[in-house]
Amino acid sequence: MTRPTIAITMGDPAGIGPEIIMKALAQPEVHALCRPLVIGDAGRLRQAGRVVGADTPVDALTEAGAADFTSGAVQCLDLACVPDGLPFGQVSPVAGEAAYRFIETAVQVVQAGLAQGICTAPLSKEALHAAGHKFPGHTELLAHLTGTPEVSMMLVSPKLRVIHVTTHIGLIDAIAKIEPGLVERVIARGHAVLVRAGIADPKIGVCAINPHAGENGLFGHGEEAEKITPAVEACRARGWDVRGPLPADTLFFLAGRGDYDMVVAMYHDQGHGPIKVLGLEAGVNITVGLPVIRTSVDHGTAFDIAGTGVADERSLVEALRQAVDLAPKQAA
Repeated sequence: MTRPTIAITMGDPAGIGPEIIMKALAQPEVHALCRPLVIGDAGRLRQAGRVVGADTPVDALTEAGAADFTSGAVQCLDLACVPDGLPFGQVSPVAGEAAYRFIETAVQVVQAGLAQGICTAPLSKEALHAAGHKFPGHTELLAHLTGTPEVSMMLVSPKLRVIHVTTHIGLIDAIAKIEPGLVERVIARGHAVLVRAGIADPKIGVCAINPHAGENGLFGHGEEAEKITPAVEACRARGWDVRGPLPADTLFFLAGRGDYDMVVAMYHDQGHGPIKVLGLEAGVNITVGLPVIRTSVDHGTAFDIAGTGVADERSLVEALRQAVDLAPKQAA
């Protein structure tokens, strides 16, 4: 099997994306995994290379099909949209527009069959909005660009996989949005990803909304029985090993020791907290339900350290590894 081509979007050029890309692509193991094609700005990558002390040259390409993965240089589809002197660490509509264009182009590259997956460096939601692109984040933007009506966010670390029923909305709005059909669809998307990853009969635990899973109506207003239990029963009727709704604190402990292959979290912080306690350097964000494979680092733009060269590239390397594992396999 040949190595898949993975399109790496540079993220917000004022953040740490260019630096972690240059650090990651200086590692031979990354090139042994895949053929990395950066969608970004070649000048900014060269600047980041100087910042991090990576002397890898950068080839500026005008089309994705011209990439030479044997040259030893970073292959960059150069959109040339980052002005010289753009400061690191500052929110900018110029940077937000560039980040949008990187993602838009990556989708086009994959849809044209020139790459088998997308791996994204972090963007700034504030900069994206300042550029006029009103999306809460990568997940919703990619759904828009691919015409996908509904997707799910999955976070993966070496000890835990978490898929989210709701993400970037307030807690009150999240509880209102949760309903059995949505919960069942999220479980189904997660189940399909695990089966494709080689887990034939995954064990899935579903979080409750309220403490102690409502304690038989003592806490909350019957949300578990109304919103979650019907979905769990429907999935079990398909023959799947799905259990819940379970108290989230206990479920995450059990999943962390290996009793469950995936946890279904009801809202953003319920799922993100346990993953991030395990370490940002190992976390990977996967958008589930898109017609293209997309993985991402599980951290932000880190404007406070951008341009200093100290950013940790390990999450990006792991995200590339996950993209390769999920990408369509091609014969050599």
